[in-house]
Amino acid sequence: MVSSRRKFIKISALGLGGVAVSASAFNFLGGNSYLDELVYSNVVENYKKTATYCEVCFWKCAGWIYSDENNNVKKIIGNENDFQCYGRLCPRGTGGVGMYTDPDRLKTPLIRDIVNGEESFREASWEEALTLVASKMKAVKNNHGAESVALIKHGEPGGHFEHLLKAFGSETVAEPAFAQCRGPREIGFKLTLGSWVGSPEPTDIKDTKCLVLIGSHIGENMHNNQVQEMSDAIDRKATIITVDPRLSTAASKSKYWLPIKPATDIALLLSWMHVIIYENLYDKEYVEKFGFGFDQLKEHVRTFTPEWAYGITTIKPDVIRKTAREMAEAAPAVIIHPGRHVAWYGDDSQRSRAIAILNALLGSWGRRGGFYFKEALKVPDFPQPPYPKPNWTWKELSSKYPYAEMGVTNEVIRASIPSENHPYPVKGWLVAGCNLPVAIPNKKLLMEAIDNLEFLVVIDTMPMEVTGFADVVLPECSYLERWGSLRSSTNREPSIALRAPAVEPLYDSKPAWWMAKQLGEKLGLHEYFNYNDYSEVLDWQFKQVGTSLDEMQKIGVKNYPRKTGALYMNENLDFKFPTKSGKIEFYSEELEAIGQPPMPIYTPHPEPEKGFYRLNYGRAPMHTFSRTANNPNLNDLMDENTVWVNPKVAKIEGIKADQYVWLKNQDGIIATFPIKVRVTERIRTDSVYMVHGFGHDNQKLTNAHGKGISDTELITSVKIDPLMGGTGMRGNFITFLTENPHNIA
Repeated sequence: MVSSRRKFIKISALGLGGVAVSASAFNFLGGNSYLDELVYSNVVENYKKTATYCEVCFWKCAGWIYSDENNNVKKIIGNENDFQCYGRLCPRGTGGVGMYTDPDRLKTPLIRDIVNGEESFREASWEEALTLVASKMKAVKNNHGAESVALIKHGEPGGHFEHLLKAFGSETVAEPAFAQCRGPREIGFKLTLGSWVGSPEPTDIKDTKCLVLIGSHIGENMHNNQVQEMSDAIDRKATIITVDPRLSTAASKSKYWLPIKPATDIALLLSWMHVIIYENLYDKEYVEKFGFGFDQLKEHVRTFTPEWAYGITTIKPDVIRKTAREMAEAAPAVIIHPGRHVAWYGDDSQRSRAIAILNALLGSWGRRGGFYFKEALKVPDFPQPPYPKPNWTWKELSSKYPYAEMGVTNEVIRASIPSENHPYPVKGWLVAGCNLPVAIPNKKLLMEAIDNLEFLVVIDTMPMEVTGFADVVLPECSYLERWGSLRSSTNREPSIALRAPAVEPLYDSKPAWWMAKQLGEKLGLHEYFNYNDYSEVLDWQFKQVGTSLDEMQKIGVKNYPRKTGALYMNENLDFKFPTKSGKIEFYSEELEAIGQPPMPIYTPHPEPEKGFYRLNYGRAPMHTFSRTANNPNLNDLMDENTVWVNPKVAKIEGIKADQYVWLKNQDGIIATFPIKVRVTERIRTDSVYMVHGFGHDNQKLTNAHGKGISDTELITSVKIDPLMGGTGMRGNFITFLTENPHNIA
């Protein structure tokens, strides 16, 4: 347990009033069409209908909320005109009702105070809480500069508080999703093809002939329309190739499952390149016309034969050749999927570059069945003055990473620890929608930073672990109870969507836009919040793009025709890639100039010592990170995680199926809670696996407390990506304890 000067306070009563991960995950979006029609007809006829888009995960599927006159949300149904869900919500989307009804929700503002000689939280009015936050922000600005107030954010509330912070004079903003999740792939693809992949990914799965998933768990991480399109691709007999140390849901649906040795992915990618180039399977016309540095790449992969890769990856040479040929046969209608969470081993931008290069060799970028050219509708910002220019920003904090294109959360954390040599001190945090103790690896560093803050404000809907370290807790209402920012999505065609409040906020919770506006008023930033209600902002924006709030409340989603050009590349026209050379950069002179490998290289990574096993983690289709573990609807589907253990390992370690064990990592850190063992052939003998987001230690999360374990608790070794600061978290290893170590005196 990490000690802390800033005592963790359990949120008191003052502020509070199993489906297995298996192949069946693909059926979550299905169902009985006859029963669905009966339910739909009954709901439509009897309840009020309100347009929304989901906030249970980052996919933001549009839907309709049905509620009654007593402020009860009855059902959420997908919007049939939305290309991100095709009218069908996943279990998270339909289970969003649980975010509204959860009795453990934060109910009123809370302030840290001394009560009966002990640190505790007491209830506060919004006026008192916001006045205190504003005064703390002013004090930091007066003593250190506005830049010393930082925002760590995720999701809808983060956007509103980022606007507040920029108006205040700070751009010290970070989002864990960049360095801990998808940042490496964005940089890898940008260095190769000139553009980020973005979200949703522009993968043309519905027309693909071959889909390659390398560490991408479609079907468990419910990327809604991609899951539906992949299901259709399976029905069409498209070739699915899944590379994963375990038999994931996607692997169970695949023609080829390659149970790769963890941390060797780049070796496999290089050997695939070798086969495709030296068997002349690459798209010669495409590569010759659009490629830069192909000759260097050809020489680079000359010795990376399948036999070489077999000794590293344990994938047999004939399987490497067969799968490479399957890709080439399908090309250009082939996708080597870029993945989502790709911060693994510290060389992740280069691994993503290898994926981008492989796609380019097969000619899939900008081609039907490969990657389409996405398009979004440009929506003007609501009128306001320019933001003041800060003296320094997140860019200075992350300056040692040449391709950090968003704030790196760990650098904000380090800047919060006093140092005579640090020119950019961070003194206060606003944390919006981020449960940092469960999300951030290396908890010791996080706790040291929190200990040294002058103030910490947490904005959340639930009493997550991070709230226990706050000076002020601001209870946000759920997405079902508030206006949301206009959703402008990149897709095959541009679209916009509305989120409107279906019911009044429960308890004394408030929307993030309201909190940000009230703080802005107290900080003298009136001109940046020149509206009374956020619906005025939405109506103005909708009118700028040819619709209105009134129309959007009726239709929910509006689709627009493409204006930027064709969905796919026209080979008869000159096409310029947005790279420095204007071409696909197989060889990067830009990387070479800064002393980094111009082409991806395989570097061996640490392996587990005897008796230890690599810790792998992933997602479940009914949960999003740690934020849904307490949701009563979704908790009913899966209330704890299990640790997957190969039968041979179970026999060696003397553990049995359904036995509870404690896990200890390579640094001696022991998980707080035990976890149930799942003995299965679906995992390699050198690894274990668990679903992320469990093991909550806040007792006020009554459905989630003590259920399973937090994988993040065991991630104390982090490998940093030198290009963009990504936090590689898969270099951690565990062993099993069968007796409760926490009962030892």
